[in-house]
Amino acid sequence: MFDGLLFDLDGTLWDSVDSICLSWNRVLERIAPQYAGQITRPRLIGCMGMLLPDIVKKLLPDLDWKEIQPLLDGLLKEENAHVARHGGILYPQVPETLEILARDYPLFIVSNCQDGYIEAFFLAHGLGKYFTDYENPGRTGKPKGDNIALVVQRNGLKKPLYIGDTQGDYNAATQAEVPFLHAAYGFGHIDHEVPHVDAFADIPAAVKRLSPP
Repeated sequence: MFDGLLFDLDGTLWDSVDSICLSWNRVLERIAPQYAGQITRPRLIGCMGMLLPDIVKKLLPDLDWKEIQPLLDGLLKEENAHVARHGGILYPQVPETLEILARDYPLFIVSNCQDGYIEAFFLAHGLGKYFTDYENPGRTGKPKGDNIALVVQRNGLKKPLYIGDTQGDYNAATQAEVPFLHAAYGFGHIDHEVPHVDAFADIPAAVKRLSPP
């Protein structure tokens, strides 16, 4: 059987897009008011899974390069604080399903987010008790594939499974040589057929079905 389950965060465990939009537009009002209101849900969903600097470049391509770093600093601080206070929208039955999974497997999060964002998720929804370890490029400076491999290595996992919703998640898991389960209810899609679930509550049965000998 699998000896560890690694989860993506946005689009897999929750939908925090509305909270992010609100916090980002607040920062834009202060730092670059000419762009305030340009961060909308439809535009941001298309960027989920990307690194923060790449999201900013995609959504605000005309932003002066001298403004990017102050903007990034403001976005990081405001987003983490807002998410910690207000949270996001958990997918149906996430707490109950995590409780079930944690009985049989150590659980982990590897997300392409900034430092402090996963902690904000834990604070907002009280789910940190279910997770053994987590990682992100904000702490390591490494891409998701390397961070998956890092969590696998430091926790001594031999048969892990990565669960995520985007093509980038699949690519990162493949790079780390970790099997992949697609959270098809999330933001993204995969270019070819892979094992998938249509709801978070379906994960325990899928994990059992896919478990190696």
